[in-house]
Amino acid sequence: MSPAGTFHLGPENASLQVNTYREGAGAKVGHDLVIDVTRWEATIELAADPAGSSIRLTVDPLSLEVREGRRGFKPLTGKDRAEIAKTIDAKVVGGSPISFTSRSVRGGAGAGSPLVVEGDLSLAGQTRPITAELAMTDDGHVTGTIPVTQTTWGIKPYRGLMGALKVRDDVEVVIDARLTLG
Repeated sequence: MSPAGTFHLGPENASLQVNTYREGAGAKVGHDLVIDVTRWEATIELAADPAGSSIRLTVDPLSLEVREGRRGFKPLTGKDRAEIAKTIDAKVVGGSPISFTSRSVRGGAGAGSPLVVEGDLSLAGQTRPITAELAMTDDGHVTGTIPVTQTTWGIKPYRGLMGALKVRDDVEVVIDARLTLG
């Protein structure tokens, strides 16, 4: 596990993304999206014993920017990206604050042992429990892909083309960071 200490993360030293996937009869005309979170901050207080550790994260809900549209019929345009951003704000997060506060941290004791973080995620005006598994190397590289089921937070997954194109209910939040004391 990385050395004990307090670490501050944000877009200047880590990446936080949301990946969405399409389904339905009209999936070929849509895109699987990679959405960058461009304004966020996290504080990680890492203790020698993981049980004494904590994680807090806040996200500006208006900072979600489509970086890439994968496997679509045609490339995304600037107009497409702007329309997606507007839809995310109006129909998904609704400008509500997004935050995560850990309740417990365990594991991470040996090489390859995941750090299991349980806590509360506030999204779309609702707070629900969530568990995340993070991989951490001895040099402080932290990675994780956390599945988030939209309907758990009262979010109706996007549908287009009269319901033929749908965003899958499960999206992924992907973190990639390096914890360094400094």
